Amino acid sequence: MAQTMTAAQAAGHGRAAPGIRLLGWIILALMTAFLINNVLNVAYGTPVLAAALGDMTQSGAIVPIGIYAVCLGIAIAFVLGTRSTVLRTDGQRLHRFNLYFIRGCFWSVLFVGIADATIAQLRVENMLPLFFSEEITRAMGRSAWVGPYIHMPLVAIGFIVALFTRTLGFTWLTLMIVVAELLIVFLRFVFSYEQALMGDLVRYWYAALFLFASAYTLFDEGHVRVDVFYAGFTQRKRGAVNAVGSLFLGVTTCAVILVIGLNGKTAIINSPVSNFEITQTGSVGMFIKYQMAAFLAVFAISMIIQFVSYLFEAVADYREEPGHRDHQPIAH
Repeated sequence: MAQTMTAAQAAGHGRAAPGIRLLGWIILALMTAFLINNVLNVAYGTPVLAAALGDMTQSGAIVPIGIYAVCLGIAIAFVLGTRSTVLRTDGQRLHRFNLYFIRGCFWSVLFVGIADATIAQLRVENMLPLFFSEEITRAMGRSAWVGPYIHMPLVAIGFIVALFTRTLGFTWLTLMIVVAELLIVFLRFVFSYEQALMGDLVRYWYAALFLFASAYTLFDEGHVRVDVFYAGFTQRKRGAVNAVGSLFLGVTTCAVILVIGLNGKTAIINSPVSNFEITQTGSVGMFIKYQMAAFLAVFAISMIIQFVSYLFEAVADYREEPGHRDHQPIAH
């Protein structure tokens, strides 16, 4: 039955597992609280949790404590209020949310890439004054203006589009990368023409493709698994291995990325994003370096969500509950 029942049919079947569900949702609650606190810390200078707990008399100390308490409280209340929910149902719920999140990111970088490359080309060829006023032309030469007033609305549009489409955007983004590469080759070898923005665009889309697709690849078990034992394991043993790996290798690795990358205003992700950092090519290139730094955070966030979903599925496999998904192994 476990081999023939689909994931949709398996939803609602199985035994309740409040302990594992509570662990998974607490991990997500801690991540959410950390991200909210990070935004407030960078934007408004509120203390991080460690500093607040070290000196609760300092100004704003209650803010991070309250954020973590609320997020944890919501997670605990949700699990206790849905005790009958089984692991595969929760796993599917998280995966569907992750699909939307990744889909929105893909459409966002597609829109931003096309728009920013167009602006960069017009800027390089001094054609912006033909279409815009002198004030707007000057503003388009500053990443601190382009980021909030052009990139961010396009990101919002990307997430709106993601609500109405079911494609993840892999196909479109891959096609656009191929088109961009072909355009570089054509212009370089036929017309001897090349601009820094062309390489920026390809790197921008390549980074998005590899980092955003990782979570979906995990769901499809497309990552190469290098071992000599796993292929011969039973479903129960594989579930145990995947559950332990998700917690102690997957979640912890992504958590380290977030903690290091978002550790204060000068951290390797926070600093470029908050300053709308651009590449050394400056005005002749694209203003997207700060977004490529943010891609690391998107990668870690989407992977943590997917690892928690994977944990739920793995424990359900270990308990031999219905709804197991068979995968064609990529390599061993």
